[in-house]
Amino acid sequence: MPRVPRPALPAAVATPLRAAARNPRLRRLGTVSVLLAGVAASASGVTHLPSAAPLPALLGLAAFVLGKYVFCPLRWHALSAARPGRRWFLRTYAEAELLGLCTPGHAGADIWRVRRLEQKGERRAAAVAEIAADRLVGSIGVAAFALAAGATLPLHLAITFGSVAAGILTLALVVLKLRPGIKARIAPSLPSKRRLATAFAYSFGYQACVVLLLLGTVLAVGESVSPLALAGVFGASQLAGVLPGPQGASPKDGALAVGLVALGLPWAAALGAVALKALLAWVPGLAFGGASFLARRIARGRDRLVALVCAEHQVTLPQCVTCTPAAAAA
Repeated sequence: MPRVPRPALPAAVATPLRAAARNPRLRRLGTVSVLLAGVAASASGVTHLPSAAPLPALLGLAAFVLGKYVFCPLRWHALSAARPGRRWFLRTYAEAELLGLCTPGHAGADIWRVRRLEQKGERRAAAVAEIAADRLVGSIGVAAFALAAGATLPLHLAITFGSVAAGILTLALVVLKLRPGIKARIAPSLPSKRRLATAFAYSFGYQACVVLLLLGTVLAVGESVSPLALAGVFGASQLAGVLPGPQGASPKDGALAVGLVALGLPWAAALGAVALKALLAWVPGLAFGGASFLARRIARGRDRLVALVCAEHQVTLPQCVTCTPAAAAA
């Protein structure tokens, strides 16, 4: 079947868009605007809280940093065929997480990770398959965590969330059956059983760390709940993550708030705890991801300056007696 060409944008629309994309000031303004809009959306629910205790929230944030910025990159490292080193995976994941916070469904994170793998020499198809395999392992970990924690839920909630989980699993199996090309792309990217088991362990560890963050935010708003019941509600709410949405206002956050209310929290406290959780996720994202992007920009500027100095000396870098010591020290 011939491929239908994509409809082209009208020139009156395409030309200003291309000009704006080439303007560095407009790009920086757009980046800052997206970041501020994301933080404001996550903070909108926190403004309705009368007060919040900082210590439980900070302890939960420490656990979240361990899970999101250590366990998740190490899970990707365990699944990846690329071997640039753990530090590269930690930095790239932090950068991707910052971009993911700005985009619905964390789509920006996957796009950035694919691009960084391409810069390391991987073909695009292999990079996309690797990120898809990482997503698949993460989704299976979420489903397993939801089923394991679902035993602590009331019977009617366990039946409801179990039905949703079974429906999502059935849909995934149908898609793999109807589109064998997807399975053929993902299967070669899966590592050995030992590394796959390591990746699942990291995935479970990440889910537990997020539960600790949620427990910290619940305690911060002045409420208390059973950790086991909270783990069940959190695991079940993760199933709504198949539907995209902005950070702090996604279907997953809404399902989590409904689950907290089912555990006995008032609506104001449930919404406040979920909003506080979403807001705290920005802190390490801006700190780690922003610092990594800044360091990359500084290094790129230094390399450009060295190239200009070498061009002025009319020699290449290995022959430039002025730049070679500086480059070696860097």
